[in-house]
Amino acid sequence: MVQYSYVSHLECPKCHEVYSTEVVQQLCKCGSPLLVRYKLNEVKAAIKKEDLQLREKSLWRYHELLPVKHEENVVSLGEGMTPIIHMKRLGEKIQIPHLYIKDEGIIPTGSFKTRGASVGVSKAKELGVKELVMPTNGNAGAAWALYSARAGIKATIVMPLDAPNITRKEVYISGGDLRLVDGLISDAGKIVGQLVKEKGVYDASTLKEPYRIEGKKTMGYEIFEQLNWEAPDVILYPTGGGVGIIGIYKSILELIELGWISAEKLPRLVAVQAANCAPIVKAWKERKTESEFWENASTKAFGINVPKPLGDFLILESLYKTNGCAIAVSEAEISQAQKEVAELEGNFICPEGAATFAAAKQLRQQQWISEDEKVVCLNTGQGIKYPETVEIDHVPVL
Repeated sequence: MVQYSYVSHLECPKCHEVYSTEVVQQLCKCGSPLLVRYKLNEVKAAIKKEDLQLREKSLWRYHELLPVKHEENVVSLGEGMTPIIHMKRLGEKIQIPHLYIKDEGIIPTGSFKTRGASVGVSKAKELGVKELVMPTNGNAGAAWALYSARAGIKATIVMPLDAPNITRKEVYISGGDLRLVDGLISDAGKIVGQLVKEKGVYDASTLKEPYRIEGKKTMGYEIFEQLNWEAPDVILYPTGGGVGIIGIYKSILELIELGWISAEKLPRLVAVQAANCAPIVKAWKERKTESEFWENASTKAFGINVPKPLGDFLILESLYKTNGCAIAVSEAEISQAQKEVAELEGNFICPEGAATFAAAKQLRQQQWISEDEKVVCLNTGQGIKYPETVEIDHVPVL
């Protein structure tokens, strides 16, 4: 019988305490998020990267490197293997000829949060979870509510009042228990903490369960596979809670250990934030290992409006270890980039994704990105999920 997963255990990246994947685990006893570890030597002996070519075009093609042990527990809508597209016209304009988009808008629920939901909900199902609760800025809650519905798990989702309206409707129509809070995601997190304490339900908050990262890391696997296992020079990622960039860095380390990519050239990872909410940028500039809470956080790129990510130390480690950087862009730059991508490339991307293109432009002007480098920008969702971010002026009525 073919082994579906080679998951081994959970490990704390701070104190290195080891935990089982057979029972529900949340944070380490020291307060750190836990990371999933695999029997990579056994994976290396069992499969070759070439074997992937014959597999389904979803993130579950990497099932040996995902935490779900039994295929019958997989909760999937065919998510993954989103396209990488050469952005020729925009690349010419901002002098990055080898500019690419990894477009996560073309995925069930319309955002990259689907990856974490698919793997996270699948593992929750395998562990016998019947009810989960989580705070969200919108897209994650929508994805987890919809996938929980498919798995037969009750989902309680708490989001800020000014989260995108469409994500609120996604939770509602899926039968999720939607709750709104007049505040930020950090305020929603406090309410979730109280619910967990009172009801003892599964806490699916960002990084408070270990398996969301595993779904997100598949973006890294796909980037390398789609580029014929050659590393791009730079990967830019819109960073709020930071699970995506943590996951991509984890994928790089795993692929190196498997011998599928070379350790000699790592892509420089870039954490992109909004100028009005940039705790990681501040910490990176000060060469710190943790961030400080960002007061009065606000940005139209709502998904990255996170005042202090729980995994800040993991985000910063990924930047330092790859010689990457953290950069903040203004609201005007986000809007301009969103318009340029649509006008020049025909892609209506989300504000968070637009932030990465604004950052690439800025880094090229600063010579941090050179003209001959291959650059991948992550668009994390569809622009149509944020209709309020685009204002239409001066349209003639006939």
